[in-house]
Amino acid sequence: MQIEAIQMVLAALQPPAIFIDNESRIVVCNTAAKALLGAGAQGRHYVSILRQPMILDAIEAVMRGGAPMRANFIGSEGGRETLWIASAAPLSAEGVVGILVSFEDTTAMHEAGQMRRDFVANVSHELRTPLTALIGFIETLRGAARDDPAARDRFLTIMAREATRMNRLVQDLLSLSRVESEERMRPTGRVNPGDLLRSVVMSMAPLVEERGVTLALSGAEGLPEIVGDADQLRQVFNNLIENAVKYGGDGKMVTLSAHLIEREPSMRASAVQIDVHDQGEGIDPLHIPRLTERFYRVDNHRSREMGGTGLGLAIVKHIVSRHRGRLRITSTAGQGSIFSVLLPLV
Repeated sequence: MQIEAIQMVLAALQPPAIFIDNESRIVVCNTAAKALLGAGAQGRHYVSILRQPMILDAIEAVMRGGAPMRANFIGSEGGRETLWIASAAPLSAEGVVGILVSFEDTTAMHEAGQMRRDFVANVSHELRTPLTALIGFIETLRGAARDDPAARDRFLTIMAREATRMNRLVQDLLSLSRVESEERMRPTGRVNPGDLLRSVVMSMAPLVEERGVTLALSGAEGLPEIVGDADQLRQVFNNLIENAVKYGGDGKMVTLSAHLIEREPSMRASAVQIDVHDQGEGIDPLHIPRLTERFYRVDNHRSREMGGTGLGLAIVKHIVSRHRGRLRITSTAGQGSIFSVLLPLV
């Protein structure tokens, strides 16, 4: 096997791969490897290119006649760290002797693992606070407050609130899990957006009345049907309106408006746009890109006081994605925020 043949084989591989000759120089470097290691990698000593101790130790072990070795390798792409598994194995045929090193990208796997760890940590943190409160109040009720009716009533009220908060968190976690599992399966049902919005407005009446908020609906008449899951879309607008009512300010107005877009460029199709507009203090543009992340809150203390779980907008994002729609958020300081849901007709 000549160097030219090795070049042809490595050029056909999509993953990065290099061949190091018996003089410790990188004599073959495919296109993907040049992108990973730099365009000037070919022809240079492998130590000056790879540099990282773990992969250097693996290559040296193979050069000394050892079995194939694997090692971690850290790369960089656009300022972002990437993680690879490098496999080094001896290659000897037709007078050509050297080491073949191939790279497997494990960045996505590591990121998924980190997301799982972060998720578990966030859930544990969210549950620990109300559980600690419940345990403390139970101990107090068993002891000092056993015969104090006023304290008992006050503690039971707080315990009920914390238990309700835990229940909401569990329900939102189940909803998020279900939505994520179905995200790739587009709904097949038909939904009348106008009827759906009127139903949502009616169901939100108790919360609206409690907060002294005016909820106005416009544009619901004459909208065409869309492809969608009625229960999930109802959850989208329940979440958005609930947020607008809670964070828009007591006594303010929340506007729910809908209109037809003949051709939405981002979807290359006709769509229905539904806007939820509150009159709150607005959201700093710094926070907007992260609002749909799980457990992300602009104001942690206020959100918890309002009974928020930090999962509502994440659920909204996944449901809208399942419907091949778009979620757009705009906000102006002192003028409130607009959460726009765009849903294609077909």
